[in-house]
Amino acid sequence: MFYFSVPLGKLVRRVSRLRGGGSALPGLVVEKIDPGFMQRTLSTLPLGVAVVSGTNGKTTTTKMVVELLESQGLNVFTNRTGSNFTRGVAAALLGEVDWRGRLDADIAVLELDEAHAVHFVNKVRPRYSLLLNVLRDQLDRFGEIDKTAELLQHIASKTTGTVVLNREDPRVARIAGTLNGPEVLYFGLDDSLLSTFPNDDDMRAAPGSPVPPAPARPDADVVLRRVGADDADFEYDGVTLTTAMKLRGVYNIFNAAAALTLARAIAVRATAGQDTVKGKTAVADNDGLLKALAKVAPAFGRGESLVVDGLPLELVLVKNPSGFRLGLKSFPAAGYATMIAINDNYADGRDMSWLWDVEFDTLRDAGVDQLSGSRAYDMALRLQYDDVAIGAVNTEIAPALAAFIRGGKVKPKRIFCTYTAMLAIRRELSKITTVEVVS
Repeated sequence: MFYFSVPLGKLVRRVSRLRGGGSALPGLVVEKIDPGFMQRTLSTLPLGVAVVSGTNGKTTTTKMVVELLESQGLNVFTNRTGSNFTRGVAAALLGEVDWRGRLDADIAVLELDEAHAVHFVNKVRPRYSLLLNVLRDQLDRFGEIDKTAELLQHIASKTTGTVVLNREDPRVARIAGTLNGPEVLYFGLDDSLLSTFPNDDDMRAAPGSPVPPAPARPDADVVLRRVGADDADFEYDGVTLTTAMKLRGVYNIFNAAAALTLARAIAVRATAGQDTVKGKTAVADNDGLLKALAKVAPAFGRGESLVVDGLPLELVLVKNPSGFRLGLKSFPAAGYATMIAINDNYADGRDMSWLWDVEFDTLRDAGVDQLSGSRAYDMALRLQYDDVAIGAVNTEIAPALAAFIRGGKVKPKRIFCTYTAMLAIRRELSKITTVEVVS
């Protein structure tokens, strides 16, 4: 059947791109005029829909899952822009469907914001869900952290096939006890790595406070055993295997364990004959999964490395205390010129008080060359309390970035930035260097 909403949505998408508009606008239009568009389109996929949600790591983890499944010969639809509201998914669909609204894919792997995922799963029940973590983030939107956990629990309750949970996050792990029906799998950490990835309770425990006994941890399908400079060890099926890693940042390596767990679940289910793809049974190839994982590059803005004046410039997304702490730990400041750009737009979260939950002492020796964004002066005040020297402050991102590049010509550069600041910085950098276009 032909739906007028599809060509109209495609037209809006084309006009929006020509005008440099937001990637989600066409999705908002099609949601208004054809509320059944997403459900109708995604219901045709033979392997169904996999939803990835949680506070940190959604974009990179989704990218990994997509590339792992593609290595198994599957045709995967995803929302590559990282626009993780329902309208972002609808907009991405408009870019992939034909004029009759048909989607040529075996499975959809979708990154979804925790709150918007609830609306999505009420319309489209996922066959798979991967729930990464629950951390204090955008309290102006979500309220207290237990509310975020309830949102993830709702996603799991709507999942019809397999739910993948983070064994090391107690708020995520306990979701298993609320489920009746879907298979539950876990990804986890070696004991030696637990302190590297503190959960929200660990981060807020007072120094020297007694540690309550930890509950027994369930067996995990994939366990991250070791993180090296450019490789990692993963254990699954009783064997520990080493693989090279292009991804930088310890948090990305833990997310790789999550991605492996979900990809294996989908491939194994297909191999067992429970799902078929275009008349053929898919085959799980664990060696192929690891080889594919070794080739995954960072998602845009998440440790992405560009070249400016012949030197690397890295973009590191930060949006809550945990993400900023792990970013500072993963990317040492020595030898780098550093810029921090903090915005407080809706997509960033309006409440920036979380900056006071981050320790910036690792920046003390080298200092910060440039601060920018709408909350640059809040960041400046926070750095002063940690005795971090500041070179310059300019709330306007374009001139601040230009000054940062001029002033650090002999050094590699690194920019820690919130989401909308990262988008603005990438737009400016696209004028002077090669920047991947994500559409």
